[in-house]
Amino acid sequence: MASKLLLIAVFVLDLIAFGLAVAAEQRRSTAKISQDTEVNYNYCVYDSDIATGYGVGAFLFLMVSQALVMAASRCFCCGKGLNPSGSRAWAVILFIVCWLFFLIAEICLLAGSVRNAYHTKYRTIFSEQPPSCETVRKGVFAAGAAFIFLNAIVNKFYYICYSSARDKSFQAYGREAAVGMGTYK
Repeated sequence: MASKLLLIAVFVLDLIAFGLAVAAEQRRSTAKISQDTEVNYNYCVYDSDIATGYGVGAFLFLMVSQALVMAASRCFCCGKGLNPSGSRAWAVILFIVCWLFFLIAEICLLAGSVRNAYHTKYRTIFSEQPPSCETVRKGVFAAGAAFIFLNAIVNKFYYICYSSARDKSFQAYGREAAVGMGTYK
């Protein structure tokens, strides 16, 4: 039977990660070009950089959530063998999909956070082209949030299927110490 406490803890962590990713999308940096009137050059002025912190927070909460599920299931590769059944087959498929969604979400969150933290520092003289005030593209954190949501669903199903297959695991010869060493009458 799957641990309800673990499922609740992972749900809360995933919910926090999702909320932080959505907040990062809403608060990503914007820039505008300003002009210094005394020296006659243009430069970029960026607003709040809070989205970087939100993105990193979502990254860390998702990582802890994934680590909890993988530790509880022994990352699917350690421990006793699972009973060959539909639950084991689904656990294998969901394990792969879970890691795929996790990696995509983490890449989106990390790339968005790094890109949001990057601010162009150079200036241009008044007569030249205006500076390129680069910011994170719209939707990077939203894509991370979407994959957090998908990962939250898949990793819970993975853990439930894994637990079901583990509970029905194959025990050769029951609890006997050795084969053929039973009592004869």
